[in-house]
Amino acid sequence: MTTVTLPTVPPPRRHTVAPGRSLAELTAWYGPLPLRRRRVPLAEASMETPADAAAGQPAFRFAFDDRELRAVLTSERVDTVPGDRLQLTGDLDVNGVAFPVLLRLRVVERAEDRLLVVGAAKLPYRLLRRATGFRLPWRLPATRLRLLVAAEFA
Repeated sequence: MTTVTLPTVPPPRRHTVAPGRSLAELTAWYGPLPLRRRRVPLAEASMETPADAAAGQPAFRFAFDDRELRAVLTSERVDTVPGDRLQLTGDLDVNGVAFPVLLRLRVVERAEDRLLVVGAAKLPYRLLRRATGFRLPWRLPATRLRLLVAAEFA
C-alpha cells in the first residue's frame, strides 16, 4: 500500500468590516433634486479573496438592515477600471428577488492587510419597485435611488 500526501491548499482570505468602520446611505432623487437622504445600517460587509490571485476574482458581500431597506448585495464579477477603481456587477437581493446592480467603487487606500473603498450604485426606482416590491413612503415621488457605500476591509 502506498501513502500519498496531497498538498494543502490554503483557505481563501476573508476580510470583514469592523463595526463603526463603514457607512451606507440611501438617497431618493426626483429628477435633479435629492428628496431624502438616509443612513442605512450596514449589518455586514465582507470581501473574500481566492487563495491564488490568478485563479479568480474577489467576492464582495454587503448586507443592509433597515426598516426601509433589508437587502443583500453580492458581487458576481469584479472588473478593475483604470484610475484605481473597481466595478462590481452583482445582485441586490430584496424580498427574495435578485435585482441587477452595477456598483462603482473607488479604492481610497490599499495596504497589505486592508482596503478602503467608497462607491455608489444608481438604481431606477420604478423598475426596482416593480421587480422586488421595494417601496418608499407614498409622499416621496422618486425616480431613482443612489446607494452609497464606504467600507474599510481589514
